[in-house]
Amino acid sequence: MNLDETDEKILKNLMVDARLSARQMALKLGMSTVTVLSRIKKLEKEKIIRGYTAIIDHEKLGYTLTAIIEVMAKNDKILGIEDEISKFENVCGVYDITGSTDTIVIAKFKERNELSSFVKSLAAIPNVENTITHVVLNTTKEDFRLT
Repeated sequence: MNLDETDEKILKNLMVDARLSARQMALKLGMSTVTVLSRIKKLEKEKIIRGYTAIIDHEKLGYTLTAIIEVMAKNDKILGIEDEISKFENVCGVYDITGSTDTIVIAKFKERNELSSFVKSLAAIPNVENTITHVVLNTTKEDFRLT
């Protein structure tokens, strides 16, 4: 699907505030509510918009530890490993990457012992050769919206 300028304006507005009504967005963008609604439906149908969510401050919920974990796999079994890692509750992101590491995992924890258990669970997954865990000291930016 080719996105035009109108689609991009709608997406940018939804990324900033997904709670905007179609009417509010139409007024803001100078177009009809029907146009906004039909464009949003088309973007949802094409799976460009995959859902709507709130942006949560994890630290205020007690998730004060963020870990970035490198995972190296044996025998080119990385896809199965990534699928398994994706099932863990604390995991925010699993990335298949280039370089000497096969996968990067980003996960959040409330306590150090949770992180320790998680890393041990990763090591127990069949065909995981090695992991390297980095603990985030400070977060300068954490926002995956492209605005």
